[in-house]
Amino acid sequence: MEVILLDNIGKLGGLGDQVTVKPGYGRNYLIPYGHAVPATKDNIAAFEAQRAELEAQAAERLREAEARAEQLNDIELSLVSKAGVEGKLFGSIGPRDLADAISSAGIDVSRSEVRMPEGPLRQTGEYDITLHLHAEVDAVVRIVVVGE
Repeated sequence: MEVILLDNIGKLGGLGDQVTVKPGYGRNYLIPYGHAVPATKDNIAAFEAQRAELEAQAAERLREAEARAEQLNDIELSLVSKAGVEGKLFGSIGPRDLADAISSAGIDVSRSEVRMPEGPLRQTGEYDITLHLHAEVDAVVRIVVVGE
């Protein structure tokens, strides 16, 4: 399936690239979420007419993400959770908990922006959590998990 990308998609391409993707990926993700349009003659002509406007919108989203990253890189949060004597948490701290804690600090972060490749936090200690704000912008937040 041929599509025209309307946004930068990691490992796929950038704004305006015409790429071939599997039909399910295009139909179920890229097109419904507004990341791409089918590569028909009409859509190619419409994209070329709106290219400058779309590039300006993409640049604005990038600037907003960079501004949020500057704010987030300065944050160090302390989370209190019930823990055993050895520092093992009763339960865990996942992406939703971290997004809520960062949002309560004053910067809006969605759960999907929190990256935790090692899984949820299950021990007390200090952790560096990566936030994927944009295809080109990541921020790192220091989280200190304290046992109660």
